[in-house]
Amino acid sequence: MHQSLLDKFMSRKGLFTSFWIIAIIMVSMLIYYTANLQKEVPPIPQEVVSAGGEVLYTYDDVVEGKALFQQFDLTDWGSLLGMGAYIGPDFSTDLLHYRAEHLYDYYGQELYGKKNSELDDLERGAVKERVKKDFRAETKLVEGTTVYTEASAAAYHKNVEYVVDMLVNGDRERAFRGGIIRPDEAVKIAAFFDWAQLVSSSLRPGTERTWSNNWPHEPLIDQDLTFFSHKVSLWEFLILWTLTIVVVFLSYEYLFKKEENEKLEEPLKITSIFPSQKKLLKYIPIVATLMVVQMVMGGYLAHLYTDPTSDFIISQELLPFNVIRSMHTQLAILWVAVGWLVGGLLIAPWVANKDHKYPWLVNVLWAALIVVAVGSIIGMYMGATGQLRETWFWLGNEGRELLNLGRVWDIGLVIGLVFWFLLIISLIRKAATNNPIVSTIIWSAFAIATLYMAGMMPIHKIMPNYTVDDYYRWWVIHLWVELTFELFAAGVIAFFTVSLGLITHKTAVRVMFFELFLISLSGTLGVGHHYFWQGLDEYWIAVGGIFSALEPLPLALMIIEAWKNQREKLYAGERFDFSIPFLWIGGSAVMNWIGAGFFGMMINTPTINYYTHATYLIMPHGHVALLGAFGYIAIAFLYMTSRTNALANNLEWNDKLSRYGFWILTIGALLYTIPTYVIGMYQGEVAMDSGYFAARLRETVDVMKGWMWARTVPDGLMILGGVIILVDLTQKTFFAKRK
Repeated sequence: MHQSLLDKFMSRKGLFTSFWIIAIIMVSMLIYYTANLQKEVPPIPQEVVSAGGEVLYTYDDVVEGKALFQQFDLTDWGSLLGMGAYIGPDFSTDLLHYRAEHLYDYYGQELYGKKNSELDDLERGAVKERVKKDFRAETKLVEGTTVYTEASAAAYHKNVEYVVDMLVNGDRERAFRGGIIRPDEAVKIAAFFDWAQLVSSSLRPGTERTWSNNWPHEPLIDQDLTFFSHKVSLWEFLILWTLTIVVVFLSYEYLFKKEENEKLEEPLKITSIFPSQKKLLKYIPIVATLMVVQMVMGGYLAHLYTDPTSDFIISQELLPFNVIRSMHTQLAILWVAVGWLVGGLLIAPWVANKDHKYPWLVNVLWAALIVVAVGSIIGMYMGATGQLRETWFWLGNEGRELLNLGRVWDIGLVIGLVFWFLLIISLIRKAATNNPIVSTIIWSAFAIATLYMAGMMPIHKIMPNYTVDDYYRWWVIHLWVELTFELFAAGVIAFFTVSLGLITHKTAVRVMFFELFLISLSGTLGVGHHYFWQGLDEYWIAVGGIFSALEPLPLALMIIEAWKNQREKLYAGERFDFSIPFLWIGGSAVMNWIGAGFFGMMINTPTINYYTHATYLIMPHGHVALLGAFGYIAIAFLYMTSRTNALANNLEWNDKLSRYGFWILTIGALLYTIPTYVIGMYQGEVAMDSGYFAARLRETVDVMKGWMWARTVPDGLMILGGVIILVDLTQKTFFAKRK
């Protein structure tokens, strides 16, 4: 009986049905949680006053401060509630810690006539309890009026002085030169930071934990991890290892088992190139150049991380850290996304077995993307450097980590994505009949084109509440990349493996549906692992943690599939014209598991995440996952396009330089994880022993400066690999001789 049910589940019909059932359930749950969002997020008080009646700041001050925080792109220098860059401070943590230090001095004088430094251990213990009472019992974050004690009001004024001095005059020890933000603007930003400090330190009503679920760790007020996080972490590991065994078993027992008389499709033979495909050639050097520029910027940032007080080749006055970091992350998203657009436009004529009626529309998309790329880069620079104070939201730097494009460029990108989707569906909609692989490509392309809009609400202004804003920001960063891009990748890889004669159509469809089932199961609510500390309720620790544990499972399946494809072709002893594109696709599967699976699982467990949130330990996951999981497939599409052109025109093709580029880039990316892992683990230890504030101090990371300089080697290798790929693709596409 059980075997019969399992057979039904692993059949094509069973997997198709299971995918849609789980997708509907996951999306329904996400909609339900989103509908309840306003009930659980930390409120912004109408005003914050002292016990004596002084108005410290208002709702409007917090919202204006958030807008200024975004305008000057401070999230690409420091972080807020752990979201942002790591060279500057975590602003919410700083204000919490300095408030606590001031209260120790204030209540030490009140109780014993001594400063904190003069207290003995018994006296300090009594003062700590008084400070905790101020934080926990006497300060409540409410929608109406939040009242500070006189001690906390005085601490607020001290914190405003600290923030104004830091933002106006700069912090050269942490690569922030200052001279852009005005004092009156800095005061508003300080109000926004203080609201975030309240989120971190005041109790959620009816609980014994803060709005940020007790993050960050702060020994001065005994704020630490709860056992609930340990329990969820344990369940993550139990679920991960159990289901990994199940997935591997099902893959070998059902997915990769050939039926009798099951034949491979005739491999795709390239004898000509469609006009629209030929117009894709101009995309190749642009995408490869953006990749190299983005990697060079990464090397520049690495030097500033290591030695922030010194310039590297170019003055920091011209290339501020936060501006270059925003460009570094945006260019990464841009070249990867455009590479995927090339892949979709390349395969559409093959699927339909005909070309677009108007192939020149591919040129229109190319021109539009160039305008968005150039305009957004100029806007990011001018916005963050204070040159677009009146129009920063529309034309400048929107100042949300990884989503920095001004709204005009956001709209332009969405129009380009929708135009790309229309180009694809207009050509292959008829071929989608009874072909689930093509249907998957079409509708995942639609999701890619439309889901980006989740990060554009409201369309005409900023979102007032930071928690709500960040909630939808992660829809784009996580659901866009780890859900819709994964679905598109599953469909495209299935198409290529069938079209190139590597796997049967029936097997490819089964594997694809199983991947879609796992991706929908894990990738939808797995977004919750980003929500623990920003102001959402405790259940997100469980929801995000448990489903995050499932995320490596489809990655493991991709490794098995890629290895099997290569093995079958090797055993067949046949000539394989697309060995380089499939080298990148196979490499993507492995790097995806290492970056998103191994390093992702390491930091996603709540216990580890609590102490290492916004430390260097996050870097191996972010860099290897984006480059390996999605960048490698974008590069595969570029090589696939170039190889198609070479076959159609009988051009010379040598794999040697291509393989050098692959291995140099891959070795560099893997070596990059070693120093960042070591530094991050050290920061995590400091955070656990001395508090998160200490982990983010410059003197803490300076201890690891040798490891920071060690990044020069992998950074250099990645840049070299990128240059080789650019030169190789350009030569193969535009300068290759006929055979």
